[in-house]
Amino acid sequence: MKRIVVAIDGPAGAGKSTIAKLVAEKLGYAYIDTGAMYRSVAWKFLETGKAFDEAYISELAKTMVIEFKPEANINRVFVDGVEVTGAIRSAEVTANVSRVAAIGDVREAMVEQQRRMGETGGVLMDGRDIGTVVFPNAQLKIFLTASVEERAMRRYKELVAKGEQVDLAQLQNDIASRDKQDSERAISPLRQAEDALLLDTSDMNIQQVTEKILALVEERAK
Repeated sequence: MKRIVVAIDGPAGAGKSTIAKLVAEKLGYAYIDTGAMYRSVAWKFLETGKAFDEAYISELAKTMVIEFKPEANINRVFVDGVEVTGAIRSAEVTANVSRVAAIGDVREAMVEQQRRMGETGGVLMDGRDIGTVVFPNAQLKIFLTASVEERAMRRYKELVAKGEQVDLAQLQNDIASRDKQDSERAISPLRQAEDALLLDTSDMNIQQVTEKILALVEERAK
């Protein structure tokens, strides 16, 4: 089978990263976590302690080097040689990543890196605009989604398992707010590409979703 580019888009909490990692591992594809890239920019900016400034953040994005290093089922993330795998998942980064990702020059810088990573095929990327902007000619595009209630519950269970105290209702509000921000931003808004396959995972488990996508890859790669 030829090695293709697989683009998985969808809203926050839909399970894109979890599924994408599993599919990439089974296929022997490179997994590029684009959400982690924007989180890395937000982290880098927050580390400076400066007030929000689009021009300054854009310059950071243009000069920083983001790398992924898979290790023992963990896709480790490095920014300019510093590991930030855990740091970019903090509540502070989560609260700021949408408006950082909405900056045109930041998206341009990240898309340039993403396209370079996917030039040779055999790549799986997930995010908000992979099928619409980054790889509009990807051989397989999937729009992965689930209800707000289901996405909030998944996130709730994940955080509780880590020992964090969280409010389910607040998580639902946060996810709904994130959906609105991502869908209404002026630059590369979250939307389903016309030729993307819609996959609602509200009533599916991880194994079922993984198997479905693997079958689709096999079909498209013939």
